[in-house]
Amino acid sequence: MPDLIAIGYDDTTTALQAMDEVGHLAQDLIIQPDAVAAIVRGDDGKFRTITNQHEVGAGATWGMFWGLLFGILFFVPIFGMAVGAAFGALGGKLAKDSISKDFQNQVREHMQPGTSALFMVVEQMTTDKALDGLAQFGGNVIKTSLSDEAEAEIQAHLHGEA
Repeated sequence: MPDLIAIGYDDTTTALQAMDEVGHLAQDLIIQPDAVAAIVRGDDGKFRTITNQHEVGAGATWGMFWGLLFGILFFVPIFGMAVGAAFGALGGKLAKDSISKDFQNQVREHMQPGTSALFMVVEQMTTDKALDGLAQFGGNVIKTSLSDEAEAEIQAHLHGEA
């Protein structure tokens, strides 16, 4: 079952550095992430999102996923994505059923102006080695699990299969 993991940082640059480290850990097969994104909230309160997706098909799907997730968490459309009725219903389901209120609240509380966070959807990881690699950055770890059913439903909606 994949895990959605968020790690919050008290500045605007550490999440990007940690994202680079996740790339190195993935090359060493310590972390097997499906998707990785960093969100930075500038001193002006504006959000900026950086993802690791480059492939057109998979990248677009994960881009929509991050857009929905960050829209739910921060009540703002990320990536300029216009959320239609289908995505609005999916967003409501994601918020209601898959992402715990506690997780949502913790992320919102952390993401004050001048902070950043690293988000990962992870299939597998060697936890002790992953923690060793990411420990250099500190941060506040928030974790929630996505069920296989919830992930399949979300993916089906994102691919237009629902």
